[in-house]
Amino acid sequence: MLACKNITKNFGTFKALDDVSINVPEGKIFGLLGPNGAGKTTLIRIINRITIPTAGEVILNGKHVDDEDVRSIGYLPEERGLFKKMKVGEQSLYLARLKGMSTAAATAELKKWFIRFGIQSWWDKKVEELSKGMAQKVQFITTVLHKPQLLILDEPFSGFDPVNAQMIRDEILRMRDEGATIILSTHNMESVEELCDNIALINKSHLVVTGGTDAIRHEYGNNQVEVLYRSGEALPAGTAYTIFSDEESKDSRRAVLDVAANCGSRDVLGELIRNVDVVSYRELIPRMNDIFIKLVTGK
Repeated sequence: MLACKNITKNFGTFKALDDVSINVPEGKIFGLLGPNGAGKTTLIRIINRITIPTAGEVILNGKHVDDEDVRSIGYLPEERGLFKKMKVGEQSLYLARLKGMSTAAATAELKKWFIRFGIQSWWDKKVEELSKGMAQKVQFITTVLHKPQLLILDEPFSGFDPVNAQMIRDEILRMRDEGATIILSTHNMESVEELCDNIALINKSHLVVTGGTDAIRHEYGNNQVEVLYRSGEALPAGTAYTIFSDEESKDSRRAVLDVAANCGSRDVLGELIRNVDVVSYRELIPRMNDIFIKLVTGK
């Protein structure tokens, strides 16, 4: 749906992005990851035409993105901003009208969202009366109200307690299932694993890795497995594996094995069950948090 091709952005002598290319599939959740200052927000602002790239192009639905396309994008920036003196209902209608909705259509949709989020009583409250989390709810609603086909969320869980953060996650998945394409920029790696189909990791202005989340997790694995087996038995060395660690666990022993090249689980289990009583067996796939740290720090 969206392609950023060879994007470079200079601010004077500082290069915020250096030849970055990403492809965002339609109807998927795409994680845009990277440490602070990596260039993620700059790329998001280029997609939204808030700033123009020094070089490269942004293609949306097969054509160069223009100002009219931006009207149809839903963008929740990390720097939140609502007019504090305005009433919640009045401000929500104002932002909906900026996205091209009629007053009647916006009012009807807002009532549905306010009921869904349990905030019907907030309509006549001033924004300055709301807590940070309450204001976040209002801004999320105004971002998605016009049912954008491309939704860009920059740290959408910031400021939410676990209950409300889960509510937002559920809404993101629901919109994805209804056909929306979502770019999710976050430092919350658990959310990346839970929500994202694809990711791109930017570090120091460069694209480090991009692809399917599951494929990247497998690619950066160490071909290790975890085996729980009955305590008191000795785990022998094998030809399909070497023992990385073996220690007493609560009701059994836990071993981590390095699987030999060209061997699979059938080979490993075949050797194990001849010698010990296996309780459980699972492949050890690295967490996105570990991969993030490894790719950013080299450790």
